[in-house]
Amino acid sequence: MLLASLRTHTRRYVAAALAVVIGVAFIVVTNALASATRNGLVSGIELPYEGADTVVSDVSGEEAATLLADARTSGDKAAVLGWAILPVSEGSRLVDGQVDVGAVADDPSLRWQEVREGRLPDGPGEAVADANAAKSEDVAVGDRLRVGSGALAEDVTVVGLVDSPSASVRASLYLSWSDLEPWASSLYVDSVAYDGTPDVSAMTGVKVQPRDEFVDDRSTELSQGVNVLAYVLLIFAAVALFVSVLVIANTFSILFAQRSRDFALLRCVGATRRQVLRSVRVEALLLGLASSALGLLAGFAAGHGLVALARALAPRAALGDVTLSWRWLVGAFVMGLVVTLVASWLPTRRVVSVSPLAALRPDQSVDVGSAAGRLRLALGAVLLLGGVAAMALAVSGSVVALMLAGGAATFTGVLLLGPVLVPALIRLAGRPAGRLLGSAGRLATGNAVRNPRRTAATTASLLIGVTLTTAVLTGLASSRSAVDDDMATQHPLDVTLTAVKGGLPASLLGDVRGTDGVARAVAVEGVTATLGRGVGELTVLATPDGAASVSHDDDAVDPGPGEILLPYDVAPDRPRVDVTVGGRSRTLRVITGEGWGGAGVVAPATLAALASTTETRAVWVRADDGADAEDLTGDLTALATPLEAEVGSGLEQRAYVDLQLDILTGAVVALLGVAVLIALIGIGNTLGLSVLERGRENALLRALGLTRRQLRRMLAAEAVLLSVVATVLGTTIGVVFAWVAVETMVRPTIDTAPFVLPWGQLAIVVLVAGAAGLLACLLPARRASRVAPAAGLSMD
Repeated sequence: MLLASLRTHTRRYVAAALAVVIGVAFIVVTNALASATRNGLVSGIELPYEGADTVVSDVSGEEAATLLADARTSGDKAAVLGWAILPVSEGSRLVDGQVDVGAVADDPSLRWQEVREGRLPDGPGEAVADANAAKSEDVAVGDRLRVGSGALAEDVTVVGLVDSPSASVRASLYLSWSDLEPWASSLYVDSVAYDGTPDVSAMTGVKVQPRDEFVDDRSTELSQGVNVLAYVLLIFAAVALFVSVLVIANTFSILFAQRSRDFALLRCVGATRRQVLRSVRVEALLLGLASSALGLLAGFAAGHGLVALARALAPRAALGDVTLSWRWLVGAFVMGLVVTLVASWLPTRRVVSVSPLAALRPDQSVDVGSAAGRLRLALGAVLLLGGVAAMALAVSGSVVALMLAGGAATFTGVLLLGPVLVPALIRLAGRPAGRLLGSAGRLATGNAVRNPRRTAATTASLLIGVTLTTAVLTGLASSRSAVDDDMATQHPLDVTLTAVKGGLPASLLGDVRGTDGVARAVAVEGVTATLGRGVGELTVLATPDGAASVSHDDDAVDPGPGEILLPYDVAPDRPRVDVTVGGRSRTLRVITGEGWGGAGVVAPATLAALASTTETRAVWVRADDGADAEDLTGDLTALATPLEAEVGSGLEQRAYVDLQLDILTGAVVALLGVAVLIALIGIGNTLGLSVLERGRENALLRALGLTRRQLRRMLAAEAVLLSVVATVLGTTIGVVFAWVAVETMVRPTIDTAPFVLPWGQLAIVVLVAGAAGLLACLLPARRASRVAPAAGLSMD
């Protein structure tokens, strides 16, 4: 009976197997995207620990030295990530009195610095310099440097220049550990990367963590206590599981509803309920096993392919490598198998629970007016209302888990109400279609609403894709706009060069403007002033005429008359402060902020009232779009250091945030590709099954005079109607979900975050969804039109 069923219903089983493959593959692809996103976001943090399996933190320099000695004794590998602040000189020239000096790991597997020129040290007496620090300190490969002073001083040769991608443990000069160890007592240790089992039994207050846990904690710290990465992975996982279950369940619901007459005939010819159920369960088990295995393979290939596609479409996204988790793989396989068994068991159980003659009746669907239909609608209404209430609570309390649960409940409620909601919308959309296409349009509308459950199931896949796409695009546009506005306020200037004492030479402005990556630069006049309330001496600048041309926020450095802008770390706790220059003094209202260097800023008229003469005290810089933040800052630092000017780089801060957003954007691009594929295959799958179910009906229409072209037009109109309804409904739900997500996840961090509707992108979604529905019907429509009326009327 099993083999006969497989031979008879090959097409239908291919459709069901395709649904399982898609569901399983979607979870695997989600894991691939999530892992690439995580690896990209934490690459700079994780890089120094790639060769380790454990990270030891909260240790002193002496304890770090003990750990390294123990590692050498036990055959483990370890590297100290930290630095000592030491004087460095070259012959009689003092390079700098305070240089961050770190260590290069002895074991190559724990070395994380990237060589730009030369090589890494082979042993004691050799060093490498950070490439950008070398620019400012005029250090080159081959230079002989003395590190430290007195009896502990070490002479080293610079053998290479390196890039230090991990800003949290970056140093300006790196020695071998044996050369740095004499300063262990004055060493600031961020952490120790350890490959093995560290012995910390004799140490108090030391923290030992698995590498991934430490990296996640560090990522949370850098994200101001909000583990954005965890939220992204949670959302991806929830979406993958939810979509996969719906796609598989919808397909099997249609498949076994079509086979209800077959089951009834088997019962009539002597098969028992147990035999029918056993046959179906064995079919489902074999189908689930084979399809889930294929889904794993398809997901593996698609995951790597989509990550590569996202990198190509968004080169700045910097997605990391794909690292599939065995937990995700096992979970995807089990999900495919279990959902297949459950999806096949429920409708079959319902069929065999009634008498064979009752099962042979033409209509076995659940009528919305029946008891089962009323129960479905009641459950849908409860889930919809409960989900809306949960999302409202999530917005008020900023609870992400409650937002996800409420969104899933709301969307499930909409799907359960689909047999009522979708046909009503199709009737509304079908009126203009009937006038435009004539009889084909009217027939398409009638066919689409005749079986409400089938119609709702057919639109479910596209509805999921459109909802997901709309929500993500809207949420991303709103989040990016909010982050850009916030970063412009916090870091209005790309780079600032501020004099520590005295003025800056007039030639500096020309040198800055001639630096690669500089778009505009303005000189800023100022004086040294004495501020009361315990502030002391501070450089006070006057807002230059060209401030608007170099600032990302016109209001950020635009104090009014009688006001002074002060950095947060020097501003007094009183609203007013006395400012004195020479014998002149003014009481100014204090406004706090950041992003224009370690100086105060006043209006030009205010500075003129305080000082009769001023001099150039700062240069404010606006960078070219796409300028490398690290290189530009290094080049300008090289100009500022000989003049004893401090360099502040808001560009580096914005670049880090932009990199995170670009990585998330790359992941979203790939995720949307999966969503479109799911929608296309899902609607094509259900439309194909629907065409098979209506074979006799289509043949009768052909016999009554409907031409092949009219039949194809009717099926195309039906597909477009389904697509339009799914698109409109999905867009509406997606926009609401995006608003809830912005209010829950973005507003608590950025209270002025706007809600942005990307109209152009949403219009593309509508067009793509309509095209997807039309494309999905091509193969079923072609197959239906090629069947001769006589052959179609003889179908079961």
